[in-house]
Amino acid sequence: MDTHYHYKIYKPVGYLSQFVNNQNRRKNKLLLGELYNFHPDTMAIGRLDQDSEGLLLLTTNGKLSYKILNSGVEKEYYAQLDGQIDNTSLQNLQKGINISINGKSYLTKACKVKAIQTPILPKAQRPIKSSGNNPTSWISVTLTEGKFRQVRKMTAAVGFPTLRLVRVRIGNENISELDVAEVLPKKEFDL
Repeated sequence: MDTHYHYKIYKPVGYLSQFVNNQNRRKNKLLLGELYNFHPDTMAIGRLDQDSEGLLLLTTNGKLSYKILNSGVEKEYYAQLDGQIDNTSLQNLQKGINISINGKSYLTKACKVKAIQTPILPKAQRPIKSSGNNPTSWISVTLTEGKFRQVRKMTAAVGFPTLRLVRVRIGNENISELDVAEVLPKKEFDL
């Protein structure tokens, strides 16, 4: 295939980052193909779990997908946390923290983490419930890796579970011009 297709999407909460449901236990799950008429060879570049939302890049170019996933391209997330995060916890997240990946201990790479004001985002698609009467706080986390549920596991490891997770940027591509569930065809990605 000489001509490739690229898409930028704001993945809503509740959708799997895939086009085909090949698991019997995941019947009646929402898939990306229900949002847009994508080219049949389209694949997601990385994933966002079902409970997360935000920027997802899609392409028909497997080499481009591999390059983005394996060349240290930054991915930035905004996480709303249960509780008011402290400086010690922020520093621990920045240095790298042990989380469990497939039952094994994994030390995350050093990353950029900072407390932020409540960001301007679309309204949450599900109610956000903190434990007890805890206030919530927001952080920005910028990673160059992307392990399964990594940000959620990292924040939980320092005692501040993630209540809402939004990927806002991959390289220089961001979600600023997208509404929830909107798909934007692209000629190429700005990474």
